[in-house]
Parts: sequence; C-alpha cells; structure tokens
Amino acid sequence: MARRSLPILKQILSKSSDQCSPFLTPTRSVTYMPRPGDGAPRAVTLLPGDGIGPLVTGAVEQVMEAMHAPVYFEKYEVHGDMKRVPEEVIKSIKKNKVCLKGGLATPMGGGVSSLNMQLRRELDLYASLVNCFNLRGLPTRHENVDIVVIRENTEGEYSGLEHEVVPGVVESLKVITKFCSERIAKYAFEYAYLNNRKKVTAVHKANIMKLADGLFLESCREVATKYPGIKYNEIIVDNCCMQLVSKPEQFDVMVTPNLYGNLVANTAAGIAGGTGVMPGGNVGADHAIFEQGASAGNVGNEKLVEQKKANPVALLLSSAMMLRHLQFPSFADRLETAVKRVISEGKCRTKDLGGSSTTQEIVDAVIAALE
Repeated sequence: MARRSLPILKQILSKSSDQCSPFLTPTRSVTYMPRPGDGAPRAVTLLPGDGIGPLVTGAVEQVMEAMHAPVYFEKYEVHGDMKRVPEEVIKSIKKNKVCLKGGLATPMGGGVSSLNMQLRRELDLYASLVNCFNLRGLPTRHENVDIVVIRENTEGEYSGLEHEVVPGVVESLKVITKFCSERIAKYAFEYAYLNNRKKVTAVHKANIMKLADGLFLESCREVATKYPGIKYNEIIVDNCCMQLVSKPEQFDVMVTPNLYGNLVANTAAGIAGGTGVMPGGNVGADHAIFEQGASAGNVGNEKLVEQKKANPVALLLSSAMMLRHLQFPSFADRLETAVKRVISEGKCRTKDLGGSSTTQEIVDAVIAALE
C-alpha cells in the first residue's frame, strides 16, 4: 500500500506546491511603495510638433487613455519655423517638470536657431539618453545589442558660436567645460550603477583635440574612480563607429560629448532595428523631455503623413520611460510589454519595419495587447 500511494502522494505534493508556494510560481512583486497621493494624475506638457509628430503623439494619447494611465496632457502648438519657443510653453514645462514631444523641424542654414536646442538650454536638460536594443521578432544583423548612449546635451559643437571672420571664412567654436563634462560623466556612472550596468565607455577624439576632448576624458577618468564596481574604458570615435557595426554587443553604457553622441546613437539605433523603435529622453536636475530617441528631429516626409503610416513605436516606448520617470512603473511595464508583443508577433508593422500597417493599426494592436 505504501509503495502504491507514493506516486499519488508525489502528485498531491507537486500540485499543492505549484499552487501555493510563492517561491515556485511567478507572482507580482511590490515595485515600489508609493507615498499617499502618488496615484494622483500628473500633468504632462505635450508638443505634437511637425510632420509625423501629431500622428505619433496622438497614438500615445490613445494608448494612455486605454490604459487609464494617471497622466493628462496640456497640449501646445509649437513648430520648428518659430523664432523662439513660446514663453507659455516654457512655463508649462517648468510647472509640470515633464514633457512629451514629437519632432520639431530644424531649418537648414539661414541663421534660424533650433527649437530643440532652445528647449534643452532653457531647461538645462544636460543629459540625452537613447536606449538601443534588439526587439524579439525584429530581425537584425546583430544579436544581444543593448546599448545606452548618454550624450552631453548643452555644449560642444552645438554651442552655436559661429561667425564669418572674412567673406568665405567661417569660424565655428567647440566649447568643452570641466563642469559640463563632470556632470555628464557622473550621470552616466550613476545610471550604470542604478540600472545594474557593468561598463561605461567614454567616446572621444582626444588624439586630435587634445585640450577639448582631453578635458572631457580627464573628467570621465576622475568620476570613474568613484565607481570601482563599474568597468571603465575609452575609445576614439572613428574606431567606435567601426566597432559598433562589427561587434556592437561589446558596448553597454556609452558617454559622449554632444556631436559624437548624435552620431553614435543613430548608428547604434540603425544596428538594433532602426530609429523608429528606439526610445529616448533629455533630462536635467529638475525637468525632462521624452521623445523619439534617435533622429529626434526627424519629422518624416509628406507621404508618410498623407498615408498616416508613421511608426509610433519609438514614442510609445519613450512614453513608458516617462511613466517610469513619474513613478508609475506598473503602467510602464504594461505599455512596454504590449508594444514588444506586437513587434514579436509581426502581424502589424509599419513600412520601416518591413510591413504596410498604418499608425492607427499599430495603436489598435497595442491596445488589444494591453494586460
């Protein structure tokens, strides 16, 4: 009798342990303990922008409404051909501390200042972060890509200090300061430390610009000594681009001056699946603006707008970053999971990902995939 009952006993124990043991079954953990009132809806400044901007920001609005996310939008019309960002927009972002935006067109030449740069300077959004990673179901040449590019956002070649010395001769100044170099290095190492990242790579051209990029490297090295648990290395920007396209999985967190970061982030995005799926944001001590990570100024073309086939994935994932920034991690997880599920299934994809879906079809699929 004892021998016959043993298999039955094992089955009973197996079933009871599967159903009852919190150690054997996946359970929802407490992501964080909210303070009383943390669940109150948060105001977010919304700038639809130019070109495909209204399409992709409209997609975010629909998904947020379907999720019953605790945010509401204060919408303002801002366009790249304006001379300045309206003061009421700056006041709204300063009040809300968080902004979501579509692309703003930047006129070529003509002395017109980029509104993207105006916003970053006015709000001191000194760190740009772009996360470039493989998405399951989206084929790419390389696997295991998960790169975070952290770029200094306020100086370097983007300082805008240009003048014509004599007719036919233009002087453009690259500004690098100890203060800005140190704080972007600190942000990169702090990001790596808080997100369980193992390595920070500083990208430079100090072999040619020995003083400017040399100062940037010196600052990175000083900050690195305060984070002994994180591996630190350096790479020249031209070698960095070659290594990115040949072996991108070697990189983890990358910290760069302004111009190099723009090039590196777009290269990494192209390797990992395209600029249409890479989230990003610009952050400072007090404010943050979330937007498409790579080619943030890209507003698409008229055909995309007419056909309403812009890819909203990058901005949806940026919105998940925004929700996490606002301390709504469960909503962020739900949104990320739904977007990744749609990409993985492969039934709905826009033209840049090899499909023919419209923006609205992607939105509908994401909403259907929400848990």
